[in-house]
Amino acid sequence: MRVTLISKACILGAYQTKLEQIAGHDDIELSVVVPPYWIENGNRLDLERSHTRGYDLVVSPLAFNGRYHLHFYPRLSSVLRQTQPDICHIDEEPYNMATYLAARAARRGGAKCLFFSWQNIMRRYPLPFAAMERAVYRWASCAIAGNQDALAVLRSKGYDGGAKVIPQFGVDPSLFRPHQSRSGTRPFTIGFAGRFVPEKGLDTLIDAVENLGGEWRLLLIGDGPLRGHIEERLSRGGLDARTTSLSRVPSTDMPRHLGAMDVLVLPSIDQPNWREQFGRILIEAMACETPVIGSQAGEIPNVIGSAGLTFSQGDADQLREQLASLQGDASLRQSLGRLGRERVMAYYTQAHVAEATVAVYRRLSGTD
Repeated sequence: MRVTLISKACILGAYQTKLEQIAGHDDIELSVVVPPYWIENGNRLDLERSHTRGYDLVVSPLAFNGRYHLHFYPRLSSVLRQTQPDICHIDEEPYNMATYLAARAARRGGAKCLFFSWQNIMRRYPLPFAAMERAVYRWASCAIAGNQDALAVLRSKGYDGGAKVIPQFGVDPSLFRPHQSRSGTRPFTIGFAGRFVPEKGLDTLIDAVENLGGEWRLLLIGDGPLRGHIEERLSRGGLDARTTSLSRVPSTDMPRHLGAMDVLVLPSIDQPNWREQFGRILIEAMACETPVIGSQAGEIPNVIGSAGLTFSQGDADQLREQLASLQGDASLRQSLGRLGRERVMAYYTQAHVAEATVAVYRRLSGTD
């Protein structure tokens, strides 16, 4: 069957291994439409051509690049006429302009279509987005939800079609793997990777490490509107000398940086209009056998399971106690690291996600 997948997320090389896994199935002829770049929070993320074997990568420009709800592919109808898909997989939320226009074009071309949703909070959108969302619900043959809460939201908003819960991406365990140079001679290294925004809970992490004893260092990877605030806090507390901060890291370089951590912390905090939808950095760290600590926000506890530690949202004292327990116990770090990779291998590899996705395609085409 011919499948055309439309995904701005697949400009990242680390995500493209899922595409190779999908294309590796003999009954799938895969084309993937991506933009040449995407503007994320003011930063330009250029297409990485890292894993492009076995499928046709179609680079098509975006209108309103960087506008999450409004962006779309002006040349998509022409692309679909060329690829002639049986199935059009739109890797976007149903209320976005890109999804609406792609679903409409797919329907006109006689292709079945499906969309993806992470949205785990019940939200109503104004016109025209509400109307586009309802149209996509009518036209779609299936939906893929990134978590159970997202599926519940789809159902509560009136989507009654086929649906499957599958994470958007897994990890490539050959890329994200234990780091051979991890050494007990370095200071205990606490890592964070993500956006510098209130909902990611960086203030909780800084509160926790301010009174953490012993030798340790902090490795922060990311950027965002709170960068100045975080740097000021670190400086004021005398922690800047213990901190390395990297604003931009290519996706394919993340395994090396995760391997330099003794623990990865994701201290997210629920907001009125936001809940952690998955926490992909968790499974990347777990695949590298880096122990993880996460807050009990959104999907985090379900992703970690029993393969890491969790703490109450915003509770810096509890987080500090967990950091201290790992700091002083190398065997605990090793044990949690092994459990983390085992959990990834069981549930969160790109091969696992690709297999589940292909099963959806086969069901839609009647070949399962």
